[in-house]
Amino acid sequence: MSANPALIETLDAELPQTQCGKCGHPGCRPYAEGIAAGEAINKCPPGGEATMARLAELTGQARQPLAQPAESPKVAYIREAECIGCTKCIQACPVDAILGAAKQMHTVIAGECTGCELCVAPCPVDCIDILPHPEWVAAETQAQQDAYLSKRAELGRQRYEARQQRLARQAEEKRRKRERRQAAVTASTKRETAPAQPTQQDATASVDTTSLKATRATLVAGLKRVERQRQRDGLDPEARRALDERAETLTSRLADVDRQLGNAQAPRADSSTTHHRRMAVKAAEQSLRKARQQVTHAQRHGDATSLEAAHGQVDEAQRMLDAARAAFDSPPST
Repeated sequence: MSANPALIETLDAELPQTQCGKCGHPGCRPYAEGIAAGEAINKCPPGGEATMARLAELTGQARQPLAQPAESPKVAYIREAECIGCTKCIQACPVDAILGAAKQMHTVIAGECTGCELCVAPCPVDCIDILPHPEWVAAETQAQQDAYLSKRAELGRQRYEARQQRLARQAEEKRRKRERRQAAVTASTKRETAPAQPTQQDATASVDTTSLKATRATLVAGLKRVERQRQRDGLDPEARRALDERAETLTSRLADVDRQLGNAQAPRADSSTTHHRRMAVKAAEQSLRKARQQVTHAQRHGDATSLEAAHGQVDEAQRMLDAARAAFDSPPST
């Protein structure tokens, strides 16, 4: 059977739009596309025998036993007292029928829930029940049941498509942000590696140490602010990666300012001491980066004890770095 858009639209309109994936596809429309290409019509438990009969008429396939038992309409119910606010069910819901935020109680919008059950498996505390849908239970006649199924299908399709569009927009926005950050880093690198322009007098070639020190203070303050943001609970992976990249950028710029300040000072009497102090700064910066990685690791695994210890390591590494930079800025003893 050759697939065509008109047939796919017709088949999709007959499916229940629960977006449950029990057919082996990530949604009802992908299953409609599979049926149009010749796939079996008996893989939709929410649709049951009635849906299979309509699909048989449209495709010419013979009716056959359902691959899984037929299911009546369901709804997810979150036992809110047990919810830990992890947002995993929100991310899994194909129709955005769950309200909540990180570290806050979640709840299901019953009128928009398709009963797909996709929220059950990700829940780490097993606080989600799947119950008969109250609107289905209240339907006493065939007409009322048909009306409910029609409403569920229409709303399920609309919300599924809206979610797919939202996810696509968010993915595009993230891609553009990454490109902008990469362009900024590239431009900064080019500026840093560009050869210095010759000047007419040595006085004009000297670095304005007052301005550099002010820039350094601003960078230090920004780095500390980013570190406080990194230590907050509930950061999503994208936000954490952005903060990590910001911290790396600030650290790199701070190191560059320190080098310029060092070059602006009078030649040191003891070049060996200067070298050792510069190496101490680099080592302290490396220790701080590793300590921050430990914080991220502890937060990802939810280990409170390790997280507290990691924060202590960050504080200690920051003190060591401040001391190393202070030593580097001071003139060597004669």
